[in-house]
Amino acid sequence: MRTGPPQRLPREPLRRGARRWLPSLPRPHTLRARLTVGLVMLLAVSCAAVGVAAVVELNGFLTGRLDQQLHEAGVRFPASLEHGGMLPSDHDGDEGGDTRRQAARTFGARLVGDTVTNAAVVASGSGTGTVTVPLGVQDRRELAGLPADGQGHTTELSSLGEYRMMATAGRDGDVLITGLPMEPVAAAVHRLELVAATVFGAALAVAGVAGALWVRWSLRPLSRVAATATRVSELPLSSGEVAPAPRAPESDPRSEVGGVAGAFNAMLGHVEDALTKRHASEERLRSFAADASHELRTPVASIRGHAELALLHPGPVPQKVARALERIEAEAARMGEMVDDLLLLARLDAGRPLERHPVDLTLLVLDAVTDAQVTGPGHRWKLELSEEPVTVPGDAHRLQQVLANLLANARLHTPVGSTVTISLEIEDGTAVLKVHDDGPGVAADVQPKAFERFTRADRRRTEGAGGGTGTGLGLSIVAAVAEAHGGSTTLESGPGSTTFTVRLPTGDG
Repeated sequence: MRTGPPQRLPREPLRRGARRWLPSLPRPHTLRARLTVGLVMLLAVSCAAVGVAAVVELNGFLTGRLDQQLHEAGVRFPASLEHGGMLPSDHDGDEGGDTRRQAARTFGARLVGDTVTNAAVVASGSGTGTVTVPLGVQDRRELAGLPADGQGHTTELSSLGEYRMMATAGRDGDVLITGLPMEPVAAAVHRLELVAATVFGAALAVAGVAGALWVRWSLRPLSRVAATATRVSELPLSSGEVAPAPRAPESDPRSEVGGVAGAFNAMLGHVEDALTKRHASEERLRSFAADASHELRTPVASIRGHAELALLHPGPVPQKVARALERIEAEAARMGEMVDDLLLLARLDAGRPLERHPVDLTLLVLDAVTDAQVTGPGHRWKLELSEEPVTVPGDAHRLQQVLANLLANARLHTPVGSTVTISLEIEDGTAVLKVHDDGPGVAADVQPKAFERFTRADRRRTEGAGGGTGTGLGLSIVAAVAEAHGGSTTLESGPGSTTFTVRLPTGDG
């Protein structure tokens, strides 16, 4: 049976699984924290590099010293093991091996071929005897594998631990091995590791605290710039006269923070200039609208009066002329209403105060719905009023205009047969007036600017409504009057449901 090469498993899922098991470490968000963490990490890397270099260097140095001791000790001890403790030229050694000038725990072994014939260690010093070392199979393999080059090699024996061994070829065709324990080297290296870890840990802690304080002090000008930017962002810049914006504290322009502060202050200066020019332009526009509206009232009234006078002429008037005069009178009346609306908006923009008297909003709603039933008999008008009368402080005439505009908007922009529901209630010390209809709704692109001036409804909402689109000032007057009373207006619309909500403070809170 033929088998193909083994297929490799996709590695990407493994990587994703590995990522899921990795611990998610919190990341510092502020610049101060990032700089402090970066400083500590750099210092930690530097300390680790110094510590590793010191440990490696010390280990190499002590191992070199151990090799030097092995060379000084030579093969006297392992050679003596062959003759029962006496060298051929020296017969005054102790039984079990010649231990003169040998350090405690010195290891000696003799190999003939690949077989270890003798293996012992110095018991506790020169002239005190030796101890035979039991060797396992793996130990014998380790000793037989040592190269007889007279150089030090590290080997681990099961009964002795880690030793530095030196194998040298003997005169009888054998191999003589001398070894010294690595325990003193390991102890010195371990002690250095503990000392380095303690010192470097303390240094990192001190450096972290000092670095955090230093970074905080260094970034104080940037923090002041951020605080100034926060105060500027809280200023009302959308309309009206804008107070001078605070400036960021000046700093050394040669530094990065000083450059940011200087650029920020220059930007604020340009913004203030632009806002000042915009405010002056708005003031001129309001003044023009108020003056034009005021000046237009007289000629419009004159045109309307002359049209009415011509219609009252006792003599016969041709039908076309009479129709033209009627249209002139109607358009003059509509123009007069538009002029009045523009003049009202100009006065509200100028901040002129409205009358402040207790107004029975429930009674105004009842009167407005009665008028709407007369002008829109094809619609179904419903009322949902609270049991107690709702009274608000304000201008009764302007509030009546708000109601009239909302109901006219619902009548003109919904088809005949639509249901318009007017509700009035008190919620948390606020009078809430809602006008809801089940018409086609307001287009999504029109809703954000529904309360702006000269905004016309889309054709989808006015088709079959039996009326025109109006001047586009009705809802803007609603919003302006509500704002002048300390209230607000909102719109929620969708297919088959449109709700205009006006909230007015009752003054009870």
